Amino acid sequence: MYLKLDEIQPRTEEWIKASWKAGKWSPNAVINADGVIIDPRLKGGLIPTPLTRDLTWGVPIPAEFETEEQGMKGKVLYVWFDAPIGYPSITANYTPEWKQWWFNPKDVHLYQFMGKDNVYFHTVYWPSVQLEYLNYEGGKFSKSRNRGVFGPAAKETGIPASVWRYYLLSTRPETADSMFSWSDCVAANNNVLLNNFGNFINRTLKFVSALYDGVIPDGGDEPGPLSPNDERDTEFITAVNGLLKDYLDAMEAVKLRLGLQTVMLVSMRGNNYLQSSGLNKALMTSDPKRCAQVVSRAVNLIYVLSSLIYPFMPATSDSILVQLNAPARVVPEVLSTDILAGHTIGKPEHLFKKIEDNMIDVWRAKFSGETGTAEAAPESGKAAKKAKGKKAVPQATADPNVPKPPEILALEAKIADQGQLVRGLPRKEDYHAL
Repeated sequence: MYLKLDEIQPRTEEWIKASWKAGKWSPNAVINADGVIIDPRLKGGLIPTPLTRDLTWGVPIPAEFETEEQGMKGKVLYVWFDAPIGYPSITANYTPEWKQWWFNPKDVHLYQFMGKDNVYFHTVYWPSVQLEYLNYEGGKFSKSRNRGVFGPAAKETGIPASVWRYYLLSTRPETADSMFSWSDCVAANNNVLLNNFGNFINRTLKFVSALYDGVIPDGGDEPGPLSPNDERDTEFITAVNGLLKDYLDAMEAVKLRLGLQTVMLVSMRGNNYLQSSGLNKALMTSDPKRCAQVVSRAVNLIYVLSSLIYPFMPATSDSILVQLNAPARVVPEVLSTDILAGHTIGKPEHLFKKIEDNMIDVWRAKFSGETGTAEAAPESGKAAKKAKGKKAVPQATADPNVPKPPEILALEAKIADQGQLVRGLPRKEDYHAL
């Protein structure tokens, strides 16, 4: 059984051109930011595609079609014909009110995030029946070739789910394809989450716990929004309020990566605030009122961060709220004093832990698709020097069935890392955004 996509294509293209802007589609898969269709299958002309498969597994075709005369006996539905139906059907299994989600375009907006290879089936194939791509260390993820890290294996690495969520969301392909890199993943944990985001929160709450017995001191701020004309912190408050607007604008436009970047800029502002204010024991002794004010404002910025980070890392948000001993909140438009003097916080805990750099080579080798074992990690420079002259120089091979020697893997890893470094350099236009 075939679906005549070629005959449907004009209507499909008309639908795509009417839907991409309202749906805020990423411009790197089917249609670009100028409204020009770029999908190669559409550009080359769609062809009839099977709705059934001759397989021993799958969803059997309806009994009324399973006849010898029609040649349909024993066939199953093509997975991409069947799978999208699962969206509404699983909702129908969850609630008898499922139609209010799927037949209510006025009040319900559906956002889908997926690998680039699957976009075609959701924006071309399925809409014809009814309506981002991630690279791994220079090549495509491939389950069949054991290349890349997938669900169960990702858990086995010991990297917390929140770290995975941060790294993958911070590199999600919104406007162009992105590349998975173990070096970048570890750097995201150690440099961004641990040293920036986590450091600000832990440093502030530990200060409150150690020097104020866990009770928020009275810094003199009234409940409610802090004035951007504040005598001591005008620049800080204005900057945070500006970032909050940037965050809300980004999220409204479904620019999730930009939204997440803005969260980290807010926490960076918090770190800078602690540094510029000189928060330490000496300040508490020399100017206790100012010290209490800095603490109060920093704690309330942490409360803001708990709401900003929630869409991306809900478990991290929950942990922050436990440490603050505060209820969940909505994202505010401006920085306010919401956690008041006299409030007792919970026990401060580290949100993230350092990942040792040596794990980069271990994971890279394990999930490279070459040997599938951690023992194949690239040799260090010292080991290579010791081995010099003791064995033949390894030769690269184009045969995918021949495992590459560690020296070749090490060289390829260095080349990949250098490529990542170059790709990470700011573009000319990026300097204007800094």
